[in-house]
Amino acid sequence: MLKKSSLVLWGVVLFVAWHALILFFLWTRPQSLSDHARLTEEVIRLAQDAEVELERQKDLLRQIYHYSALWSRRKVDEAQRLRLSAAAAAASAQPHTLAPLSRRSQISPDAILPVLVIACDRSTVRRCLDKLLHYRPSKERFPVIVSQDCGHEETARVIASYGDAIMHIKQPNLSDIPVPTDHRKFQGYYKIARHYRWALSQVFRTFKYQAAIVVEDDLEVAPDFFEYFQATFPLLLADPTLWCVSAWNDNGKEQMVDTAHPELLYRTDFFPGLGWLLLSDLWDELEPKWPKAFWDDWMRQPEQRRGRSCIRPEVSRTMTFGRKGVSHGQFFDQYLKFIKLNDRFVPFTQMDLAYLKKDEYERSFLAQVYGAPELRVEELQGNQRRELGTVRVQYTTRDSFKAFAKALGVMDDLKSGVPRAGYQGIVSFLYRGRRVYLAPPSDWTGYDPSWS
Repeated sequence: MLKKSSLVLWGVVLFVAWHALILFFLWTRPQSLSDHARLTEEVIRLAQDAEVELERQKDLLRQIYHYSALWSRRKVDEAQRLRLSAAAAAASAQPHTLAPLSRRSQISPDAILPVLVIACDRSTVRRCLDKLLHYRPSKERFPVIVSQDCGHEETARVIASYGDAIMHIKQPNLSDIPVPTDHRKFQGYYKIARHYRWALSQVFRTFKYQAAIVVEDDLEVAPDFFEYFQATFPLLLADPTLWCVSAWNDNGKEQMVDTAHPELLYRTDFFPGLGWLLLSDLWDELEPKWPKAFWDDWMRQPEQRRGRSCIRPEVSRTMTFGRKGVSHGQFFDQYLKFIKLNDRFVPFTQMDLAYLKKDEYERSFLAQVYGAPELRVEELQGNQRRELGTVRVQYTTRDSFKAFAKALGVMDDLKSGVPRAGYQGIVSFLYRGRRVYLAPPSDWTGYDPSWS
């Protein structure tokens, strides 16, 4: 392009020089007055022609410069486009991280919420499915997908008997999983983790749903189970500090919850499971590192939780009837069979749940907790000072938490330092009809994973 510009410029110079020589020759010839007049006219005409030609050459040069600049910009834009494409490709190849709020905002609050039922060899799955279908307000909004592992024929026949009311999918890999020698007795936990991974991938990858409610085949649901998730789903979309909504209260024994106020909801740092709602972007984050076994305890580790919380109810919206399972009844006889299932319909979709967003919740909840008078466990057990109403019991160490929790009937195990149903280290429950907060000091600075 620069060579063309130089040629044009030299052409202009030669044109002007040639006409200057002609003028010099004509002026130096001896002429008469009439010839001189004609010569003057000719010089003027030649000068005008030269000016016109010069302007034409200038215009041509301007066009060359214009298109040269356009071509340069085009090359820069193309290079930038290629860089952006390469960057996008590299980003898509990287493992997913915590999805930004903008990604969540693309999901409609009215999105379809499939219920994924994880099944294996319990023919009693009928009890779970009967209640789900009985309370389901819309087949279109809440399709039920039963994912079956184990290849148990009787259970498969029960599931198939529901026809097109549900979708029945089957985990194709039923083989044993190679495990360390000391984990042979945990083979079932490995298969459960494999099944969860396959089933969730079917929901989010194959069927392309944007969210899902996960239940297991031994759970019975409350009358307002669907109402609860329908109302909290927009909250999960709007608040990036939340990563799930659960139907379960780990300390939900009947004498420990306020059944007069089933509308009460809380934030919790402990992943409850047992009927829980997640978004597809969370699965994008978890799938690449999904564990080989013990998936629920893995979810409770700081590396997965990443400071996020779940919503949980005062009164559970699920209850488990499955004593038989890979856990061999662990906690069932002591806790699980006593969990109170809510039996009153709460119109959550007509309520304002914005109080559960992090900033507003912490302002209100922490003020309630640390504004409550402190009482010793012995005074609570002696049913003393009833006039105080809501009270707080303070713990300062792992051992004091476990001792106080055991004395008051609260589940005392900790996962990565987080107590069951706890938020900011605080566990809320009823004891002999009064609200109690088992809480750390007000200058609490965070969970200590060594407290497990």
